[in-house]
Amino acid sequence: MSTLGQRLKELRETNNLTQQQIADIIQLKSWRSVAYVEADKRGFDHHQLISLADYFDISLDYLVGRSDNPKLM
Repeated sequence: MSTLGQRLKELRETNNLTQQQIADIIQLKSWRSVAYVEADKRGFDHHQLISLADYFDISLDYLVGRSDNPKLM
């Protein structure tokens, strides 16, 4: 299964977003944190994960790689 970093990068690129735009969505000051997550060197806290799942209208399980089904149940 995919990692959070892989899923985030895929979602970001599919939606033509920059790392800074993702940082803005989850209220981070710098795009560097997003780059670290995409490289699987760190993660996000649960508030940030929920914000991303809500923004992309996907399930948390899909975002973190626990499911291959992005649909909300």
